[in-house]
Amino acid sequence: MQQDLVLDNRLESVKNLAWWLYMGHAVSFVFSLGMFSFIPLILNYVKRDDSAGTFVRSHHSWMIRSFWWYFFWMALGGLLAMTVVGLLLAVPMWVGAWIWKAYRLLKGFLDLNENKAMPV
Repeated sequence: MQQDLVLDNRLESVKNLAWWLYMGHAVSFVFSLGMFSFIPLILNYVKRDDSAGTFVRSHHSWMIRSFWWYFFWMALGGLLAMTVVGLLLAVPMWVGAWIWKAYRLLKGFLDLNENKAMPV
């Protein structure tokens, strides 16, 4: 009985942290296009092992992958934007990356609230 309570408290604690990290990524995403997402990203890396053995670990990996893929597409768009022709390709790339990242944040947040693991 006591052990179950400790496990429930641990799960609730790591789930709560993941919720706040989703919020940190989302606030950074909305107000700075993700430029300040490195702050919750570092916490994702540091705290991911604390959630080992729970569905929450998959959420840390989901946020980490989301950050790096978004960063890749935004950086690639930035390189393309250095030319006029490239700018025509970069803008739709940036819009697509923004929509994709918004989807990933919303999906992760909703699945976390429903106690669902994220796909690996």
